[in-house]
Amino acid sequence: MTVQISQRTLEDLGFADVLRALAQRCRTEPGRERVLARPFLDTPEAVAEALALVAEARSLSQEQFSLPLGGVTDLRTPIGHAAKGGMLEPRQLIDSAQLLFAFVRTREALDERRARVPGLVEIARRMPSLEPLARRIDQCFEPDGEISDRASPELREARDRARGLHRRIKARLDELLHDETFLPKLRENYYTLRNGRYVVPVVANYRSEVDGIVHNASQTGQTLFMEPQAMVGLGNDLAIAQSEVTEEERKVLQALSDQLGRESERILEGLDAVAELDEAESVAILSADLGASMPAFENVSDLQLRQLRHPRLVLKGAEVVANDVTLTGDAKALVVSGPNAGGKTVTLTGVGLCALMLRAGLPIPVAEGSRMPMYRSVHSTVGDAQDLEQGLSTFSAHVVMLRDIIGAVGEGSLVLIDEIAADTDPREGAAIAIAVLEELMSKGVVVLVTTHLEELKALAHMDPRFLNARVGFDSKRMAPTYRLQIGAAGQSSAIEMAARVGLPQNVCERARELSVSAGGPLTKALAAAEEERRKLYEELERARVAAQEAEALRADLEKQKQSFERERRARMMQFNDDVHAASEHAAAEVQKLLTKLRAEQNEKALAEARQQLQQRADEAQKRALAAKAELFQVEAPGPANLKVGAWVHHSGLSRDVEILELADNHAVVSAGGALKMRVPITELSGARTRKPQQAKFPERQKQDAALKRAASAAPSEVEATHFRCDVRGMRADDALAELESFLDRGMRSGEDAALVIHGHGTGALKQAIRDYLAASPYIRMYRPGEGHEGGDGVTVVALRA
Repeated sequence: MTVQISQRTLEDLGFADVLRALAQRCRTEPGRERVLARPFLDTPEAVAEALALVAEARSLSQEQFSLPLGGVTDLRTPIGHAAKGGMLEPRQLIDSAQLLFAFVRTREALDERRARVPGLVEIARRMPSLEPLARRIDQCFEPDGEISDRASPELREARDRARGLHRRIKARLDELLHDETFLPKLRENYYTLRNGRYVVPVVANYRSEVDGIVHNASQTGQTLFMEPQAMVGLGNDLAIAQSEVTEEERKVLQALSDQLGRESERILEGLDAVAELDEAESVAILSADLGASMPAFENVSDLQLRQLRHPRLVLKGAEVVANDVTLTGDAKALVVSGPNAGGKTVTLTGVGLCALMLRAGLPIPVAEGSRMPMYRSVHSTVGDAQDLEQGLSTFSAHVVMLRDIIGAVGEGSLVLIDEIAADTDPREGAAIAIAVLEELMSKGVVVLVTTHLEELKALAHMDPRFLNARVGFDSKRMAPTYRLQIGAAGQSSAIEMAARVGLPQNVCERARELSVSAGGPLTKALAAAEEERRKLYEELERARVAAQEAEALRADLEKQKQSFERERRARMMQFNDDVHAASEHAAAEVQKLLTKLRAEQNEKALAEARQQLQQRADEAQKRALAAKAELFQVEAPGPANLKVGAWVHHSGLSRDVEILELADNHAVVSAGGALKMRVPITELSGARTRKPQQAKFPERQKQDAALKRAASAAPSEVEATHFRCDVRGMRADDALAELESFLDRGMRSGEDAALVIHGHGTGALKQAIRDYLAASPYIRMYRPGEGHEGGDGVTVVALRA
């Protein structure tokens, strides 16, 4: 059964806003493209499968897990170019390596959770495992994007040859610049490069006296940049060497591009899998933002939406009134009435948009226990349908749309009609509206319609297929409540709304008189019924308020009970502490007694007395500890206040401490006196005691001031250095051994900073190195590299003096 959704319906209900909200939550370009083209699903099985995938992604987000898709770039075009034999740029190759590493990380992360997310794991298996190729590419580039000497032996040899020529030329030039006969002919004593050749600035008047080739001149023409004839041969050799370097670099890029090209089909399939996973994660995030759930829909015929909130209003951050929308049993048409701007159209479009979202495999913003059929088509007419191009009035265009809807619907369709037959004579409009609704229901269609026509409101009293609903109106505030009441018809409250917007009071009073006298028997009967219903609703509201007050009182009593229990157990703990103190005092007395007994050489009496008193002390200690544990079970600690100077509890020490420093996932805390400890922040929780006030001693104030001056003078950043350790491609154990030896050399040679190059990879080597640095006594601080230093592929380290 193919789903039929017209473009008009999509625009009326604003389904594109939902897709745009999904796209904003995607992290990759392929994911955004996939979301914006998300189709409507034809079968309940396909919808169930899509929702199961969303449920898996939501379970991951609830445990604060995000798919490791960082660094993924849309490389479909470059990979296609490589598949045709094209050569990729260095940046594209580096991005390709990051993509391949992301494949590996994502597969591994999901495989660890395969019991909970089998659907996501199945998608991830389409990602190729090409970690060796990724490592090969990563090792061929420096952190700044330059091709590394490690890329090939030929490249290293060509660069060594070029570097040797550079040194020889510079040495010859240095000799020339120290020649007393040559210096007067120079504008300044230096050499530079022009067009890849080494030149010196010669005064133009000495052109004929300097043997060489002119490569450039200053703007004034007073200075000529000349390559001395003695340098020409070496310059030619250098040009040849540079061309060889360029050729070897090209070979490296081409070889890497060819390897990617051979794996292009698998990589592109992996990108499709990335897009699908990104889409699933974005749907999970949107569902959480909407507070959405998955309604029952298989073999469901009744519409029961609990606490429905309009998706677009929730996305805008508006305060939304949740409503129950129910259409069960014989009822097939919900007639919504009430004042203008009271929420009738919001209800209508909210139900329709949820029907589209369900067909697209998206959770909808309703409470658990909701039920919604899978409508095979959704049709709507919302807003002004006037068509000036075809010469149609608002009513004529509305009727044309009703005609088209009648011709298109069938069993299992959902039709939404806003203000049916409103722009014509009320009696004839009501007749047309009733005839249209009866025709739609005869075709097995579910209809939601908004109206001000009294005849439509009366249908629910005569035809079980119709059910009334109204949006509320607060007569005291003269404003709508936006709450939907099923089973009741609403008044338009047009005169009240007119008065609210400023229509003169005398005009409103006259309108009320005319309205009362003009109402027929049906209108008066409906008004009387609604008045009776209003009184019953007020009684129900008073009962609801009383129930809320009772619940608040119960909650308050529960809090008092817990407070009393905490106080009782705290006193118990104090009592046991007193007992423990008494036992310690007794132990001291026994110690004196033991001394006396030793003097009397009565070892037996000594042993007995010591054993008895130690037993009593141990029992008192156990009672005190048990009371403390029981107290803290009742009063659970709150979260730690993670900032410098905060007073927190450290689980390892079982005591409250002060935070002195914060860095990454660790904190330096004061453990009493001059003792400081570096601890993980996961071991910190809310303080059990108040922070003690520090005594204001003059000497302590001087020390604090000195510390502040030292801190302000100390550098907050450490700059990159040429003292480097390159461990890319090594195993973690080998890399840490190399790093330890490197740091030993640095401390002996007096280095104050170092650069550790580890690359990106899967991130395991980088994490191992930074964990080692965090615990190393050689290290004052460390940080990831900046963009010009190599980014997160390097770590900049400050060594202790």
